[in-house]
Amino acid sequence: MSTLLIQNIRSLVSCDDADTVYENVDLYAEDGFIRAIGKNLPQEAEKVIDASHMLCYPGLVNTHHHLYQVFSRNLPEVQNMELFDWLKTLYEIWKNLDEDVIRLSTLTGLGELMKHGCTTCFDHHYVFPAGAGDLIGAQFAASDEIGARMYASRGSMDLSVKDGGLPPDSVVQTVDEIMADSARVIEKYHDKSFGAMHRVALAPCSPFSVSADLLRESAVLAREGVRPLEYMERLGWTGSDVWFAHGIHFNDEELRVLAKTHTGVAHCPISNMKLASGVARVPEMLKLGVPVGLAVDGSASNDGSSLMEELRVAFLLHRLNSSKAAPSGYDVLKMATCGSAAILGRSDDIGSLEVGKCCDLFMIDSRRLELVGSCFDPKSVLGTVGVRGPVDYTVVQGRVTVDHGHLVTVDEEQLAHDAEAKCRAYLNR
Repeated sequence: MSTLLIQNIRSLVSCDDADTVYENVDLYAEDGFIRAIGKNLPQEAEKVIDASHMLCYPGLVNTHHHLYQVFSRNLPEVQNMELFDWLKTLYEIWKNLDEDVIRLSTLTGLGELMKHGCTTCFDHHYVFPAGAGDLIGAQFAASDEIGARMYASRGSMDLSVKDGGLPPDSVVQTVDEIMADSARVIEKYHDKSFGAMHRVALAPCSPFSVSADLLRESAVLAREGVRPLEYMERLGWTGSDVWFAHGIHFNDEELRVLAKTHTGVAHCPISNMKLASGVARVPEMLKLGVPVGLAVDGSASNDGSSLMEELRVAFLLHRLNSSKAAPSGYDVLKMATCGSAAILGRSDDIGSLEVGKCCDLFMIDSRRLELVGSCFDPKSVLGTVGVRGPVDYTVVQGRVTVDHGHLVTVDEEQLAHDAEAKCRAYLNR
């Protein structure tokens, strides 16, 4: 049995339904699960952390990423492009993906996420070049190596340029190929158990690279001129087990449909800003009860993988756009924790710090120079003030993965060296 005791936590923000904030408490975990939270706990543990000056939060949950894009970010030729031109240009790079590129880009992206407090990552991988190998398997191997909780998707595209889509022929597959491999991936990797480190979702890509046949309906609907949400609703793609990335251009009626069906939205503010895609109507979504989580999107459209940065940008963007109607700093923190967990269907085991749930958390030393005078409201400080640089500790399933700002599960310097070499070879530059 593995045990962890975190003692004398200055402030523990649970993000539970009661919005509990504990002061000067201990947290005890066994085999990855929280067994007690309280003052002066009597338990002893193999690993003990003195958290006398620490602010402690549930691990952040990233609801949308494309980790393979870590190796195609900040390229000068695409910096000023908008979405469709950007995609067409980058597909010519992404068609060369293989298992080694996926492994190292996944390790790099997860490493950055983890160093900034993220413990669970949902990755939308949808580019499967012929002969590239088991790319989802490579992702899970990387997540195990670094210690992250991974929710991978078997994404898909079956419309190439010749069919009126955006991707090249070499990265699309037939519906039969996609369904067969989807079944394989689910059978091999999906773990439905409580506290699972591996889960799988099916995630067809956007309507401009996916046919209606792939969404189990006639392609005729795509020619009727309906708006995207109505199209997806007709195909059965709404409900509490469905979420959309971005969700920028919903109208009033569509927001009501999302709320009524409990269909979620993964909000990616930095990516949306960089690609000039617009501002999602998050204040209205939250008011109506639409499930909203936070996400970084792909590293090529974000140029980074820090959900901590996303948290503060989300707060500031909506303050600018919606003034008093904007979510508070704490509202955005809850979007990134329990809100994101709900979207992934995991409110039962992650997203808040409660007895019985997974011991996924991060801690920040309140004595940091950049936090002086700002920790009177620990619930809001991550959104209002923000944290520059890595967190002090990250814990996933009761295992310390970041210690004093450094990854401890992998050789960070060696990983950076190997990933940079692979990136340059992959890009041929």
